[in-house]
Amino acid sequence: LSKSERKSSADDEPAEKKKKSKKEKKQKKEKKSKKRKDTTSSDDEKESKKQKKQDDDPEDGDAEEEAHGEAESNDEEAETQNDDDPADKNKPCKNNPQGITRLFIGNLPFAITETTLNDFLNGSITHLKWITDKETGKFYGSAFAELRNSKDAAKCMQEMNGTQLMGRPIKLNYAPPRDLEDWPPKSRVITGGKVANAAGQAGGKGIKAMSVKPEGCCKLFIGNLSYDIDDEGITKFFMTVDAEIKAVRWLFHRDSGDFKGVGYVDFWNTEACEKAATLNGKNLLGRPIRIDWTE
Repeated sequence: LSKSERKSSADDEPAEKKKKSKKEKKQKKEKKSKKRKDTTSSDDEKESKKQKKQDDDPEDGDAEEEAHGEAESNDEEAETQNDDDPADKNKPCKNNPQGITRLFIGNLPFAITETTLNDFLNGSITHLKWITDKETGKFYGSAFAELRNSKDAAKCMQEMNGTQLMGRPIKLNYAPPRDLEDWPPKSRVITGGKVANAAGQAGGKGIKAMSVKPEGCCKLFIGNLSYDIDDEGITKFFMTVDAEIKAVRWLFHRDSGDFKGVGYVDFWNTEACEKAATLNGKNLLGRPIRIDWTE
């Protein structure tokens, strides 16, 4: 080759190498771009499949949430079981350092029942004894109640002492059983040492137990009345507990027209009716009035 040809060949060689290098870089860039697209496409496909599976079976999508809820439920159940643990029944706690589980309950209305009292004390009563006169069986308006545990007793003392039940402020006190006292009783509810009537009524022999109250009851039967009773007298009697009468109806013998000593009283609402019922057994003109629910 001549000198000029060798120079021309030498000048072309770097240009060719440079062109080749650019081509390789472009190919590498295209490969990387393709790889990223493939990865993105794969991720999108996986997410699409996952979403489709959840749409087909929603329960799988909520599995984690259900597992979390189940764990919380188990924790709550365990806590409840600990509260019912016999070993913790008399455990000292806040506001009840001696771990007492029996309460004395005073100023109860005569129309009280075990169900009403248990609801009032947050459903925590396990055993109940109505206190009555040994001779007459007359209910004194007080009782002893055994509660599930010391915490329940403390809670009732803190929250319910002095609050109203059927129009009367209830009195609560801790009342640990005496030595050698048979407590709690064998039956859930007893009256003066005897098993209470089926309705769990306090009553006793001195006061006839009231029947089960109909829902929304606004009417009472009244009996054992003095023959001197009148509309004004019965109105004043029930107003002693702020129970305003709507109407009163006296019953008379059809033939003789003589007063039977009984009647029916209507009240404006069921709250007033409940207040009036608390007077069951109270003296009215020298006689203990008999009161019962009616429709």
